[in-house]
Amino acid sequence: MACPHKFEKYLNLERLDFKPTTLIVGTFNPSWPESNPAQWFYGRTSNNYFWDVLPRLYGESSLINEQPPCWKAFCKKHKIAITDLITNIEDADQNKKEHYDFLKNYSDSSIAKKFQRHSFTEIITLLKSHPSIVNVYLTKRANEKFWKERWNPIVDYSKFSGINAKTLLTPSGYAFYQQGKYNKLNPDAQICLADFIFKCWKEEWHEL
Repeated sequence: MACPHKFEKYLNLERLDFKPTTLIVGTFNPSWPESNPAQWFYGRTSNNYFWDVLPRLYGESSLINEQPPCWKAFCKKHKIAITDLITNIEDADQNKKEHYDFLKNYSDSSIAKKFQRHSFTEIITLLKSHPSIVNVYLTKRANEKFWKERWNPIVDYSKFSGINAKTLLTPSGYAFYQQGKYNKLNPDAQICLADFIFKCWKEEWHEL
């Protein structure tokens, strides 16, 4: 039994009722295990600061304690579309405990290394069909081969098309590694994880 994206119906931007200027690209949000609490993209807010950081870039208050209708309204207001690189993990089997455990941890490394057959969102096709998009961001540093192979063609197309394409520090709790290094180097200017992610994103985000 394959594992489709939990919000597969949103990945191709067909439900948008506005013309996006910014596209945010993540990795994958599994439809199982059933314990996945996300109600929309980046919705596991107990360990993800996306909905805290993104509104603050626009000078607005954190939305981390809000619900999807509020998140969607914010995106519409600022013409932001969200998608993910992977639409389906075809060789995932919910009846295999190891597969269940790999996906339960929401690990990008496990997604890339523990499964062999993935279906991908056609990001370049989305950019072509939505010429209003002038900024595209991946919420991950594409350091590993698997993710580079997905992201680098998008960067190449963006350069050719005059689109600003950048990677961002993960908004998940895994960013604490980089935060720890920063705090170690700046003992007199300690910073919490949410503020550290915000700082890093602000350095990369387009001018508003």
